[in-house]
This record gives sequence, C-alpha cells and structure tokens, in this order.
Amino acid sequence: MSLRITTVDAFTDRPFAGNPAAVCILPEPRPDAWMQDVAREMNLSETAFLVPRSDGFSLKWFTPAVEVDLCGHATLAAAHVLWEGGRLAPDAPARFHTRSGLLTATKHGPLIEMDFPSEPAGESEESPDLESALGVLPSYVGRNRFDLLVEVDSEETVRRLKPDFTWLATITTRGVIVTSRAATPDRDFVSRFFAPAAGIDEDPVTGSSHCCLGPYWGAKLGKDQLVGYQASARGGTVNVRLAGDRVILGGTAVTVLRAELL
Repeated sequence: MSLRITTVDAFTDRPFAGNPAAVCILPEPRPDAWMQDVAREMNLSETAFLVPRSDGFSLKWFTPAVEVDLCGHATLAAAHVLWEGGRLAPDAPARFHTRSGLLTATKHGPLIEMDFPSEPAGESEESPDLESALGVLPSYVGRNRFDLLVEVDSEETVRRLKPDFTWLATITTRGVIVTSRAATPDRDFVSRFFAPAAGIDEDPVTGSSHCCLGPYWGAKLGKDQLVGYQASARGGTVNVRLAGDRVILGGTAVTVLRAELL
C-alpha cells in the first residue's frame, strides 16, 4: 500500500526558507528501523511519523541518523499537515503523544502555537576545545539535557561562525546552540544550531532549541514574550512565550511537496 509523504517548510511564510520536514501519516505503527530507513531516504533534518489514536496522534521524529526526543519544526509541520488536509477542524487542537510527553498545537489563522516543555540550561564548564571548534570566545556556556548553549558577543559573530564539525560530532550532547542579542529592534535574539552527532551539521531552524533560548533570554532581558531568529542560510523566525515550566512556540508553515511512498 502506498503512503503519502508531505514536505513542509516550517517557521517561515514562504517556500524554500525555514526548515523543511517530511510528514508521513501511517495507518498503523511501523518498526523503528523502517522509519529510520525512510528518514535516511528523505535526507531532511527531520521526518515525522504520525499514527492516529483515540485521543490524538502518536508522533515520532527521526533525523537521517537517529531518533530524537524532541523536535519543534517537524511538530509544526505535522500540525500544519493535519489542518491543511482536513484531518482536524481549524478550531480543534492537535494532540501529539511523544517521547517528551504530550505536546499540543493550536491554530490561530496562519500562526500555529505549540505547547512545549521549558528546557533551561545550567551553567557548564567551558572546554578549550569548544572555543577552538567554534573559532570564537564564548561569554557564557550552559547545558541542558539536550544541548550546549553558547552565548557570543554579537549577531555578526553568530552569522560568521564556521565551526569544526568533525570536533562537534564528538561531543556528548545532541548539539550546540550559539546565540547573541539581536542587532535589530524587531528581534530579541539570534541563534544557530549545530548537531553533526545527530547527522545534521547545521539545522536551519530548530524549534526545540528555543525551549532553552526562551528561558535564557527571557531572564536576561526581563521579558516573557520574545522573538528569535535562527540565522542559518535559509533562516526562520520563532515566536516564544514563557509560561512557567512550559514554552509556547509560534510559527507559520508552507507545504512545498507531496509525494507517494511506494
């Protein structure tokens, strides 16, 4: 039986920007090895697999190399596909059962808001190798259960980074978030995200990293609503609202491709 796979550009309002994710709705569960093979074939930073259940959908995310515990842009893409395809009414919430617990999404016109866990970073000892691998002097290094968080002096520094991906692939965290205050008043902070250990040298727009960036910049700037821009080559905007131990991530998405998996 053939299956449809939809490619969606997430955290953008135009095609060929933001972060592309593949979304596949399965009639029944498939083995993890099969899903990993499909994700490797799609060769995008994430492929999302949905299985309907009585109270929502089971949702799993795979990079070309590994299954991950939390992914923002592929969740945004999955919710977009459910509403666009009529699987959910526009005023009905999307409910996803995941390895990070229950995640929900709601639709407000073109904007989709996702309720994710807050993942603040605690201060971490800086490694001299990290400074060498990034080619910059960090002003702060922190760590949460997923990633290293590195603050640098300026947006220009963030944009100019040319990391040593071979070294970054050896770290024990999922990836490295590099961030600074934004240089323009319409944004609060900028970031980039590197995860070669997970098979992604640079992720274009990373929703889950904003579960860490939100509380970090919220505390520094004294704000509970922020706008983040991920300054990759494709680029994308993530709205962040702090809500206790949760983070509300907002963004838009665009369908760019529908294909049939034979």
